[in-house]
Amino acid sequence: MTDVKITVRDKGSYLVTGNVQLVDAEGNLFETKEQFSLCRCGLSEKKPFCDGAHRGQFEDCVRASKVL
Repeated sequence: MTDVKITVRDKGSYLVTGNVQLVDAEGNLFETKEQFSLCRCGLSEKKPFCDGAHRGQFEDCVRASKVL
């Protein structure tokens, strides 16, 4: 089994790395590669994938809570 990692990029997309299946609401598979970016701003013309349309128009820098 391959590890999967999803990275929240500052002011950008979700970067998905690993062997995963991306499925729509009807159960249809999207064609993906070992690494791809998912839109989280809503501006992409290639949803659910990121096309870079967010540049300069999306402001978000998410940080996880640190566990002590």
